[in-house]
Amino acid sequence: MNLKAVNNRRIIVWLACALLGNWLAAQSFTKAYYFEGDEIVFEFDRREYKEAFEKGSGEKLEFADLKIHEVIVSGNVSNWSKDNWRMKKMSRNKYQLRKKIWEFNDPFNWEFKFLVNGRYVTIPQVTTIEGKIHTNDFLEDTYNLKLYDIKPDIDGNAYFFLKGHLHAAQVILAGSFNGWDEESLRMSRTDDGWEVRIQLTPGEYHYKFIADGQWLHDPANPRKVRNEHGTFNSILQISKLINFQLAGFGQAKEVVLAGSFNGWNEKKTKMAQQDGRWMISMDLSAGKHYYKFIVDGNWIVDPANPLTEKDREGNVNSILLVR
Repeated sequence: MNLKAVNNRRIIVWLACALLGNWLAAQSFTKAYYFEGDEIVFEFDRREYKEAFEKGSGEKLEFADLKIHEVIVSGNVSNWSKDNWRMKKMSRNKYQLRKKIWEFNDPFNWEFKFLVNGRYVTIPQVTTIEGKIHTNDFLEDTYNLKLYDIKPDIDGNAYFFLKGHLHAAQVILAGSFNGWDEESLRMSRTDDGWEVRIQLTPGEYHYKFIADGQWLHDPANPRKVRNEHGTFNSILQISKLINFQLAGFGQAKEVVLAGSFNGWNEKKTKMAQQDGRWMISMDLSAGKHYYKFIVDGNWIVDPANPLTEKDREGNVNSILLVR
């Protein structure tokens, strides 16, 4: 597909989204998103939602005074992802998430809701379910909402340790990976602190420890960010080991892997030849990555990967989605 075709497709998608937006505006929907230039802006305003459904019980509750740690757009519009659809806090009441229009392949079948703290569900079209009490199974079956189910796992890829606090009766691990649940992830006492291991998919996570009700960031982790309560959340980045392989080219003198993950460096990431293939393994963060192989100075896409995309200069690159 050439650049002109890509631009034409973007215009068609934009017009389709605009028509959809106008149609939705005519319905009795709570305002949940709007169009601004070439972006779709998802917007959550807590003042527009008096009630929500609580995880577990499914009962309605008022949350005007709830301390919000995070708001996530969850639905088929985001492939039910929670990691990459976290909204940005704009003010005390308002959260936003911006996405480019052309990131959406199908703008005509959007189902989504806002997931607050991983425990409270707000649905834009609230009138259809007002007054009803729903069980957790109903929410999962009807709205396809995959609720958090993180448990301690001795073989997990994420290890958390809090030194000291040996006089505490219990220490809890809470974070964006489990909706900041204050009860479910109990840490185990060791000789010099508390520990727990869990399994996480690739992505960036915020977390804290709760020692007898006191919220603490991880003193051993230098990566942290200030939150809306004036304290800090610790940050954990989970990557995934990706094995790149290029078959053939047995006569090549050198093969280099270049991509968005290494600044398209033409020399840094040299591959090794093994069993008739050129190979290299790299830890990559979650998300969309672009890459190419450089065979004796010649740039080629991955012949074993059918996913490609043109950049703004018209160059075709292979695409890798790490989840």
